[in-house]
Amino acid sequence: MAKRKRRFGSVAVELIKKAREAMLTAVQIYNNPQIEFKSELFIVATVIAWTYLLHGFYRKNGVEYRLFRQTPKRRRFLTTRFGAVRRWGLAECLDCAQCPVNDIIRKNLLFLLGIRHEIEHQMTTRIDDQLSAKFQAAALNFNTEIKRLFGGKYSLDSEQAFSIQFSGIDEGSARELLAQPDLPQHIRSFVVQFEQGMTQEEFDDPQFSYRVAFVRKTTNSKTTADKVVQFVPAGTEVAGEINKIFLKETEKAKYRPSTIVRQMKAEGYARFGMQQHTDLWQGKDAKNPKYQYGVQVEGSWFWYEAWLTEVRKYCQVNEARYRPASVAPAEAKESTVA
Repeated sequence: MAKRKRRFGSVAVELIKKAREAMLTAVQIYNNPQIEFKSELFIVATVIAWTYLLHGFYRKNGVEYRLFRQTPKRRRFLTTRFGAVRRWGLAECLDCAQCPVNDIIRKNLLFLLGIRHEIEHQMTTRIDDQLSAKFQAAALNFNTEIKRLFGGKYSLDSEQAFSIQFSGIDEGSARELLAQPDLPQHIRSFVVQFEQGMTQEEFDDPQFSYRVAFVRKTTNSKTTADKVVQFVPAGTEVAGEINKIFLKETEKAKYRPSTIVRQMKAEGYARFGMQQHTDLWQGKDAKNPKYQYGVQVEGSWFWYEAWLTEVRKYCQVNEARYRPASVAPAEAKESTVA
């Protein structure tokens, strides 16, 4: 009797197919102009995509990714309340010694996991533009890794090369984007704590955060390819000129004194208040223009990121004074993705 042909192929192949579809769904959601909840949905779908991708890799290579408890007689697999065997979540996949992704990709995914923990139980706003570079890196990394681990036939290269916009971005629009309110406090606190533990080289790596500067193309050459996006190699003369333009057009982030105080409290320095902040900047003569810690705008004083860093260093040095013994930075908890 002839063997019955398997309909869907191996479990590993099915996992890779689902991983690919989950990432395509994440990108389609993020690029949909009618969806406002896009960042949150992108993160959830991306976590699923990466989890399935790594499950597929472990399945293919014989690595046990099911949760179990080892007893003296046998291995006992853990199940959900309905009897399904539980698998590793993304954090557990990344912690595995056989994990195939490099450390920068791992940091990018742990960053997204941390943001997911901050948003999954409460509504948040205004995170699309501020975190989009991390999202872009996660999507590009996924495409690179699925091709490397499972072959070019699973490539997403031709699926959606670029998100088309219906309006151009002029100088006024760019300034309006820069003037948008800060990230929600709990999101900003997580970002600060996460990125503090990274080196500058890691932070600048495009596999962690993929940043692109858009410059209007002015060439009239008919022989030049008409592409919306062109990649300019770092270190070239053209790249240097683009950086000059980008730095010239970018305004420094500005923070009100109350925002600085709230940030320190969010990081665990509950006893650092407005009076302590006032005493600190007066003691350091921080509003002296030579330090460039801040700027006066229409009668109100705003602090730059450099001053926020100084305040943080001060609180860290005086931790015993400003952080109650019972207060510590919150640690994210990974939830299992079956």
